[in-house]
Amino acid sequence: MTRNAESGAPENELNAAHGMSVVARSQSQLVRRRFFRHRGALAGMVLFGLVVILAVTSIGAGPIPGWWDKDPTTTGSVVGEGRPTLSVLPGFLGGGGVHLGEHPFGQDNVGRDYFALTMRGAQVSLLIAVIVGVVATLVGTVVGALAGYFRGWTESVLMRITDVVIAVPTLLLAGLIGVIVAGRGVVLFAFFLGLCMWTQIARLVRGEVLSLREKEYVEAARSVGTSARRIIFKHILPNTVGIIIVSATLTIATAVLTESALSFLNLGVRPPDTSLGRLITDYRTALSVRPWLFYWPGAFIIAIALSVNFIGDGLRDAFDPRQTRVRD
Repeated sequence: MTRNAESGAPENELNAAHGMSVVARSQSQLVRRRFFRHRGALAGMVLFGLVVILAVTSIGAGPIPGWWDKDPTTTGSVVGEGRPTLSVLPGFLGGGGVHLGEHPFGQDNVGRDYFALTMRGAQVSLLIAVIVGVVATLVGTVVGALAGYFRGWTESVLMRITDVVIAVPTLLLAGLIGVIVAGRGVVLFAFFLGLCMWTQIARLVRGEVLSLREKEYVEAARSVGTSARRIIFKHILPNTVGIIIVSATLTIATAVLTESALSFLNLGVRPPDTSLGRLITDYRTALSVRPWLFYWPGAFIIAIALSVNFIGDGLRDAFDPRQTRVRD
């Protein structure tokens, strides 16, 4: 309960005395309210949602059929030097409104539809980012929670392992893993990439657990014989969910850029699979003559990374315990 700085009286009592309605909100309601008042986070959600919907529905994914009549593997004759047919100019500027045409993003060297290729690359990049985020979050949360709760030799061993992983540049370690699992599938590559990106989450969770393990409710649970596993997963980790969610979101954004960098260095996704970073690698020499082959996947990489970062910023502000007021 907050108190008025001048009178020392509880703020709710002062509001009631002046006839002001007081609405009690739970922590989850406050978090949602702060998040949906964050304009950047809302814009990021809209942009990310549009990218996901476009990538999944256009060419289809699994049992989901696509509305686009071309696929990323069919070759054909290159028409008009493979230039994009997309038009979004209004009539008064000499355009005909929104018009996709036959190949809105153009064609590649062998006549494949570049819109379908870009959508396939976006699907793979998003899949990798989600898998990396889940794996890194799970590993980092478990390591951080065990180190923070048990202390002693457990903390020493786990934190020294964390320090060793941190000491190796992420791009170098991920590149080495990319070489080892090359050609074995996108899922396996994403899984091992996630094992390179858990250290930051582990350190953040450890710091939270170190403070929470001394709380009265943890001491009470320990005094009645509650197992350490139950205390960690039922009493401590639910109170660190904010920092875990924020860290997972930012890890997804980092994974998109890391995968793109590895694919650009030919250490990531390998043919016949493709990704946004792989497309940039394949057509980087066309930048001076057919720049759209470079720009489209680059634009989607930027859109995904920016939108997820904006969402992460909104979640961080929403879960920040220092924000004790929400404007009506």
